[in-house]
Amino acid sequence: MKNFVAIGLVLLVVLVTANSLFVVKETERAVMLQFGELVDADLAPGLHVKLPWVNTVRKFDGRIQTEDSMPERFLTLEQKALEVDSYAKWRILDVGQFYVSTRGSTSRAGALLAERINDGLRDQIGARNLQEVVAGERDQLMVDLTAELNETTASDIGIEVIDVRVKRIDLPDDVRSSVYERMITERNREAQELRSRGEELAIGIRADAERQAVIFEAEAYRDAERIRGDGDATATAVYAEAFQKDPEFYAFTRSLNSYRETFSSKGDFLLLDPQSDYFKYLRNGAAELRVAEQ
Repeated sequence: MKNFVAIGLVLLVVLVTANSLFVVKETERAVMLQFGELVDADLAPGLHVKLPWVNTVRKFDGRIQTEDSMPERFLTLEQKALEVDSYAKWRILDVGQFYVSTRGSTSRAGALLAERINDGLRDQIGARNLQEVVAGERDQLMVDLTAELNETTASDIGIEVIDVRVKRIDLPDDVRSSVYERMITERNREAQELRSRGEELAIGIRADAERQAVIFEAEAYRDAERIRGDGDATATAVYAEAFQKDPEFYAFTRSLNSYRETFSSKGDFLLLDPQSDYFKYLRNGAAELRVAEQ
């Protein structure tokens, strides 16, 4: 009998101990309730003690969560409809407020956050035109929306919004064709402007190249004439110096050069007086040759 009592006491102690001790992990956030009333809004990670059957512990995932919203339609500043698909990264910041606002339901917290994201996107997109939403200020829009959400989510829901991102921006089917046609028209206009500007630049470049070619040719002709003139002057000076030293030899040399150039081709015919000065040295040479033969 005593053994059964001892075993019963041991089992009771084990049961009480098992219901009194609990562990909060590093990746968890927890609150303690007493008969449904919040008594400890933020239990630190580690080993804790509670009153069995009096206290209840609720644990939540303290890591970053993802809320993937459904695509929604928004209007830009110029009243152009866009379908925006977005998602948000968030985590629990105030465990007590999170439990009070959502009763510890992460799905409820995500739904509340999605509503606020849609309201924020509606305001941010409505203050920008289509170009700014799609490309120009897309990153700034996300930064502004994240900052705006964090002004209220911590106090109202107990969560912190880490980041909000747009996955895709589409045009509705009923306006997509007209927008694409307008974009094509604008791109064609820009392409025509670029082509016209390029043609204008090309004409200027060709005109400048032609002007420089004329200048280069004129300068080359000028330099060639100057060099030719310098050469002629040098040749004339050499001829004059040679003539002064031996006029007869100079005349004889020039006559020989003239004979060589004149009679270089057998097909040339000249009608000249044999007694002219042109054949002076030929006559003198022939006379000397006859004298030598006699």
